[in-house]
Amino acid sequence: MTPAVPSPVLVACAHGTRNPTGRRLIAELALAARARRAGLVTTAAFVDVQPPTVVDVVAGLSAEGRPAVVVPLLLSGGYHVHVDIARAVAQADGAIAARPLGPDPRLAAVLRDRLVQAGADPGDPRTAVVVAAAGSSDHRSVADVERTAALLQEAWSGPVTTGYGSAARPAVPDAVTAARAAGAATVVVASYLLAPGHFHDKLRGAGADVVTAPLLPDERIAAVLLDRYDAAVGVRTGSLTRPGTTGTLRR
Repeated sequence: MTPAVPSPVLVACAHGTRNPTGRRLIAELALAARARRAGLVTTAAFVDVQPPTVVDVVAGLSAEGRPAVVVPLLLSGGYHVHVDIARAVAQADGAIAARPLGPDPRLAAVLRDRLVQAGADPGDPRTAVVVAAAGSSDHRSVADVERTAALLQEAWSGPVTTGYGSAARPAVPDAVTAARAAGAATVVVASYLLAPGHFHDKLRGAGADVVTAPLLPDERIAAVLLDRYDAAVGVRTGSLTRPGTTGTLRR
């Protein structure tokens, strides 16, 4: 009887933060994914601010002969996904990268819940929402955030626009000002960030009437994380078993 092949290690790769609450919530997200899947091995990696780096983690797993799937704990596909993580897996045999968490209808649903929890009325056409993301100069990241805003708009009567903490435009304060100029009686900034940290701290100075809490904690995000992992494992398995193919799939 052929022994079962162990599943690839799930490398939960976050941006990194100095905020202790942010660090805890990101760690708890990976633990929640593991709790949903018996036998799944998970480990953490980061692209900035805190160790261990994704390069070191996937290189270490590769040296041990352990396949890995890097799941970006990021809400859109920008530089960290398409350069940092892609480069890390390209340099390590047996490692592949999944897509980032967003966009996804479940994340838009979490955003809506955070808005309602903050006291905003989804049925009020004069309550405008600015979906506030960290920001990236990569047009693919901006497109992902705009897609999330479009998903939220399907469940929101007032206008939903986007704003960014850095790199992309408009900046969050400019988006808030534009929403007021367009006739909004109330402007709410929806924090499209996983956890507290540098960018979330800046949102309170953006001039909105209300700022929501970040997305975590929420069990739906762990479900998205596992879906990204499973999709990547499916691609990897298909490549390795497809007739006429050899070698290791790399992003």
